[in-house]
Amino acid sequence: MSAARPHVLIAGCGYVGQRLAARLRDRYEVTALVRANDKAAALERQGLKTLVIDLDRVRVGASIPERLDQEAIVYLAPPPASGESDLRLDRFLHLAFVPPKSFVYMSTTGVYGDAEGGLVDESTPVMPRTDRARRRVSAEEMTRVWCHERRVRRVVLRVPGIYGPQRLPLERLRKSEPVVRPEDAGISNRIHVDDLVAACEAAIENKEARGVYNVTDGNSISSTSFIDLVADIAGLPHPPRVSMEEAQLTFSPERLSFLNESRRVSNDRMLKHLGVKPRYADPEAGIRASLGD
Repeated sequence: MSAARPHVLIAGCGYVGQRLAARLRDRYEVTALVRANDKAAALERQGLKTLVIDLDRVRVGASIPERLDQEAIVYLAPPPASGESDLRLDRFLHLAFVPPKSFVYMSTTGVYGDAEGGLVDESTPVMPRTDRARRRVSAEEMTRVWCHERRVRRVVLRVPGIYGPQRLPLERLRKSEPVVRPEDAGISNRIHVDDLVAACEAAIENKEARGVYNVTDGNSISSTSFIDLVADIAGLPHPPRVSMEEAQLTFSPERLSFLNESRRVSNDRMLKHLGVKPRYADPEAGIRASLGD
């Protein structure tokens, strides 16, 4: 009888998690932890094993079925929408389960705050300016303590804007929603979903990987430049421009929180230590691939 395959638990199996599961399932036994039965049923129809636990309502003393060959946990679930700490992750870490060999946590480059267009890397102190980013800083520290106490290899992936199939601003372009004019638009960063999945896979399989990695395509441009590029490739007109002053009056608070921060995020450590070379370092190639999927 052949030995059982190592097991990977993906906590939060949405846009990124489903693609990661598809990439891992030929070498690992994969289980997706989701919060609702209808989500579990949809994933099971795709042939994926699931576990339903609502981390907003989990009871004290709940457990994950024991596995002695738990290779990795990849935690992709978002924090709650309010507060300054990630109570969802806290509840997950208090579940009873055998610690894995590695714990991969997907964070955000938003923890760096506003660098006024300057370069940040993993040694840059975190300066979160929003509650959303503060929840991520809280979560990173939670995983650090938990993994240190259990001698679990920990990898934190700090991720910027994710794009890919069905994740391009096509509807905004069709509705002619305005963007900030180029001279007012700060520098932003992004990653194609396939390259993010590759980084998650490397975090599991590269046993030397530990600590924090920025996961970006290395091509820092403004959100306005990216949307214009999408428009050009999709054959749509460029959106109307507004000043930053106008944007402050009309854009949503969440959208403004991104526009009010500007930074270039270095991916040198990802390239040299994690061993991930983005397939879509050029956003034009990534956009074309996303439209063709």
